[in-house]
Amino acid sequence: MLVSQILKSKPDDGVVTVTPATTVAQTAEILSSRRIGAVIVSPDGKRALGIVSERDIVREIGLRGFGCMTDTVDKIMTANLVGCRREDRADDVLQKMTDGRFRHMPVMDGNQMVGLISIGDVVKARLNELAAEKDALEGMIKGF
Repeated sequence: MLVSQILKSKPDDGVVTVTPATTVAQTAEILSSRRIGAVIVSPDGKRALGIVSERDIVREIGLRGFGCMTDTVDKIMTANLVGCRREDRADDVLQKMTDGRFRHMPVMDGNQMVGLISIGDVVKARLNELAAEKDALEGMIKGF
C-alpha cells in the first residue's frame, strides 16, 4: 500500500499546524481539544520547520517543570523531520517510524507538506490490506 492511499482514507481536515511563536501551553490545548498527538510547526501551513508531539511537551515538563509552558514551540520542537512522499510504501514508512521511534510523519511533495500520517494510520492500512489478502486467499481455496 502506498502513502497516497493512506492519505485518501483519512478525513480531509488538513494538517494541523502552529506557528513557531505559538506557546507550548497553546499547543497542548490544541492537541487536547483536537484529540491528536502532534502538530507541525510551520510559518505558512505548507513548509514544515518541525514537529511537536505530546511526548515533547511531557519531556520538557519533566525536565524543566511547568515553566516551559510559556516558551514558544520552536524551542522544544523536533527540527530534524523525517518525512515521506506519496509514492512511498507503507511498510517502508512503518520501518522508518519504528527505527526512529516516532509516531508521526509529514508527507512531502518537494518542500511542500501535503499531509501527515501517524503510525496508527499506517497500521490500520496494513491491517486492511492483510484482511483483503486473507479474503482473496480464502476465496481461491473455496473456489469463489
